[in-house]
Amino acid sequence: MTTTDGVTIGATVHGHGSPLVFLQGAVGDGDIDWNRVVEHLAGRFTCHLPSMRGRGLSGDHPDLGVRRQIDDALTYIDSIGEPIGLVGWSGGAGHALGVAAHSDAVTSVAPFEPGVLSLADQEAQVLIGNALARTGELAAEGDLTAAVRAFLGFPFNDEEIAVADDAGYCEAAGRYVPKLLNLLQQVMEYGDPATDPAVLGAISAPVTVLLGSDTKPFFAASARYVADHVPNARVQEVPGTGHAAPLTHPEALAAALIEFFTPTHQPA
Repeated sequence: MTTTDGVTIGATVHGHGSPLVFLQGAVGDGDIDWNRVVEHLAGRFTCHLPSMRGRGLSGDHPDLGVRRQIDDALTYIDSIGEPIGLVGWSGGAGHALGVAAHSDAVTSVAPFEPGVLSLADQEAQVLIGNALARTGELAAEGDLTAAVRAFLGFPFNDEEIAVADDAGYCEAAGRYVPKLLNLLQQVMEYGDPATDPAVLGAISAPVTVLLGSDTKPFFAASARYVADHVPNARVQEVPGTGHAAPLTHPEALAAALIEFFTPTHQPA
């Protein structure tokens, strides 16, 4: 599909059944973020994996702000032409919440570990700042794979980074480091309206905020914040997982998604 500012948003589509749309995180693209999870879902759902502008099959554009990302997702969802379930990871989880506040086509939302930057305590702020600084340094040196590892040093633990590296995720995402840095700069300049209390309060669809049981305190606090501000929301832990669950524990995450998006299990 084509956005209002002329950018093509491309997606791969897998499986059959009721449609689920998966929004990527900040680092990779729709496919490398979600292909491991979708392997366990394609027998039950039609899984749409759009990539944000400048990634995957999508065209490029300098405007990478959160509002634009939300508009892109809204346009893609409208092109499907039927009600959909919506999933997002990390930054994409925040985008999913923003989309749900503005679309009647979204019937249910499962954000996995959205991050609310305003909740970052001093320790988290230092970790984020160090990760961003090192990412920029390594990108300037041309070591893009190492730059991805450096960025993942905040949301992932060391074991998760090793799994992502062994799976080829860091190398595959390396080509997007310039886009990542541009995206982060725009988020820092203009903020993230998707997690504004007024936006969260406008979501009428049921929301299950998925949270790794072994994740970092920042993401646990963010999950509680979302659940406290969305009228029909709850938090559900995915046992034995951290922020990297789509890469390290795709089957466990898929099981939680199946439970939520199977109609007989959705909360009233």
